[in-house]
This record gives sequence, structure tokens and C-alpha cells, in this order.
Amino acid sequence: MTVATRPLRVGLRLLQARRNPAQTIEQIVRQYGEVVELRLLGQRLFLLHDPLLIERVLVTDHALFTKGRALQVAKRVLGEGLLTSEGELHRRQRRLIQPAFHRQRLERAADAMVARTARWAARWEDGTILELEAELRRLTIAIVGETLFGAEVEETADQVSAALTQLMATFDLVTLPFADLLDHLPVGPARTWRAARAQLDAIITRLLRSRPQPGERDDLLDLLLSAVASGAMSEPQARDEALTIFLAGHETTANALAWTWYLLAQHPEVEAALQEELDTVLGGRLPTAADVPRLVFTRQVLAEAMRLYPPAWAIGRRATVDYPLGEVTAPAGSIILMSQWVLHRDPRYWPDPLRFDPSRFAPGAPADRPRFSYFPFGGGPRLCLGEGFAWLEATLVLATIAQRWQLRLVPGHPVEVLPVVTLRPRYGVRMVLQARPG
Repeated sequence: MTVATRPLRVGLRLLQARRNPAQTIEQIVRQYGEVVELRLLGQRLFLLHDPLLIERVLVTDHALFTKGRALQVAKRVLGEGLLTSEGELHRRQRRLIQPAFHRQRLERAADAMVARTARWAARWEDGTILELEAELRRLTIAIVGETLFGAEVEETADQVSAALTQLMATFDLVTLPFADLLDHLPVGPARTWRAARAQLDAIITRLLRSRPQPGERDDLLDLLLSAVASGAMSEPQARDEALTIFLAGHETTANALAWTWYLLAQHPEVEAALQEELDTVLGGRLPTAADVPRLVFTRQVLAEAMRLYPPAWAIGRRATVDYPLGEVTAPAGSIILMSQWVLHRDPRYWPDPLRFDPSRFAPGAPADRPRFSYFPFGGGPRLCLGEGFAWLEATLVLATIAQRWQLRLVPGHPVEVLPVVTLRPRYGVRMVLQARPG
């Protein structure tokens, strides 16, 4: 393990790197080592790039850490939802909500995912130019609304997408140490933040009130309403959980799929192998949940896309005690930052790391790398509760669309990463639709 021998005062460099913090962090780690202490506006920050130490922080010693500043700030929107809550509250809420993501419920949702996607893609026309990431965001919003909340939200998809984009655009400002003051001032970013937050609140409140009592459907909304009726959950807590799952349940999947098609468009040999599997397994019909275990290469494509472009590109934790990180100790209150973007591109674990190669995840492929050299959904007790939902949705959406459509990049359109809360494409991904022959 290599460790920076003294704190690096690179605050200015990081502030100047607002355009692409992921690449800046990668450069610092590559230059200074696996544990790098930074001083940023008085905050002690440790960049952690050792998979074994990351496993200790996220799994073994998880109880010694709370969420980092970014998710503390996210409480202003999400309240005390699963993504932001801590301790016993988080454990209790996770136990209450987990049944909504059990395997049988997910399998029942699969047909709705496929039917919605097929109807969506049926509107497309050969030769049309799509802004793919925005299109996929609207689709995944509609899928989450239908499968988890039993609601038709397609008409509000643009509002949700726009409000979330506004929040993302100002998120780096509201995470600064003095940002609490901005929240009460009539300045542009604060007004934008408050307006977007109010819009999302209104949308989720309408969603919760669309079903006066539980019992209509066996879905997440029923579970939340039942918990409120029994006194196991307060109404504000149900709002927080509904908003958290509604936003997180569509954003990361839309990003993962957009980056997947961006990569497929540049690697026709991988796209051809994917389409061959879809033709063989599906024979021209729509996929079902029963097909998912047989769509082996489809899953490999998604896994490799999430290696190169992880929807969650970094995880932060705040130490509650002095914590040893190899040869250095992070004082209580320090922030530990662990980046999937950096680990997933480390040549020690991923030979020729920038190459798009789904065979890395083939059954039986050598996997002598550390567990946390690949962790797109986090790890430990805070592992994403919706991981199974995300895998199922992404696999079925990719299979449904790719067996009928090819997507080609618009020549000259810039594609650049935008690392905010999630890893978005800065200018979107503009693609031309091409119907597959036959």
C-alpha cells in the first residue's frame, strides 16, 4: 500500500475540478497512493483506494461510520429515507420495506416492465434522433410508478426529470461548507433548489394520496400505507421513503442503460453478440422474468458498462471515531471517500481497463481480484436495497429494445461524464434509431 506522507492542500485544485471531480480524484490517487489525505476548506478528507480497506469501512466496521456530507445534504430533499437515514431508524425502515423487493414480487413486476418498454419503443420511428438518457429517464420513471406504486406517472415524468436535473445542477454548491446559509437566501441556486424540492414534494404527495388505503395491490405503496395504518411508520417517514425509492429507482437505471448503449454503439462486435443471444433465447418474442437467467451475455454487457460508467461513482462516509487506514489514522469527523470510478478502472484489477470487454464477467472467467475492486451497488448493510430490481429492469429493458432497435451515435455530438450525485452524460447521449432488419 502507498500512502501520501503528508496532507495535500489541494482544495483549490478540487474546487477548480468541479467540471469533472471523478477524473480529478483519479489523478490524485494515481499520483499519491491508495490513502491520500486532503485538506479542503478546513475539512479533512481521505481518498481511499485500497479494496481491502474499503471492505473494512463498508462492511466490517460499518457501525463506526455515518453517511458523508453529500447525503447529509440530500436530506433536504429526501428527508430520512433509506438513502440518508442512520442507525436504528435505517435498520427498522429497511426491514419494513425489504419485502417489497422480494424475488416473487419482482418477478410479478417483470411483465409490466416489458410491456411498458415495448409500448414505449413502439412509438419510435426509424431514423429519428433521440436524446437517449432523457428518454430512458422518462421510461424508467414510468416503470417505477407502475410497478412499485401502481400509478400512471408518465404524464409527470418530464416534471420529475426536470426537477431532479435542477437539483443535480446545484448540488455541488449546496454541499459546500457555507451552503446552509444559501438555503435561506433569495439567490439563484437556492431558489432553484427550493423550487425543485417543492415540485418533487407535490408529486410524491399526490402519489401517496392516490390510494386512500392499503389492500388494492401487493406493491411498495401498499406496504407503506399498511405500515402507516399500523403505526409502524409515520406519514412523513412514508413520504421520505416513497420519494427516495421513486428517485433512486429510476435515475441510476436510466444512467446505466444510457452508458450501455453508448458503449454498444462504439463496439459493433459486442452488439452483434448481444443480438445473437437475444435472437436465440427469445426467438422474436418479448422477454419474461423466466428468460433472465438465460440472458447471460446481456447481463455481462450491463456489468461491464457499470464497470466503466458506474451510476454511483463515489461513496462517502464520515468517521465517528479515530479510524486507522493502514499507516495513517483518520480522526473522528473525517470524510472517507471511495470511488467506484477509480477502482473500476485500476489496471491492477482490470487489465486494459478502458477496453469494453463483457467477457470479464463471463461464467468461469478468472476473478482473482479483491471483492471491492467492483462495487457498483455499494456494500455491507447499506448495499442498495433495489439492486435486484435494478438488475431485472435493466436486463429486460435492454433485451426488449435491443432485439428490435440499433442505436447509433449522432456524429460530432460530444459525450462527456458529469459526476454529480450520479454519473450522468453532461450533454446527453444523442442517438439515431435504426430498426433491425426483419
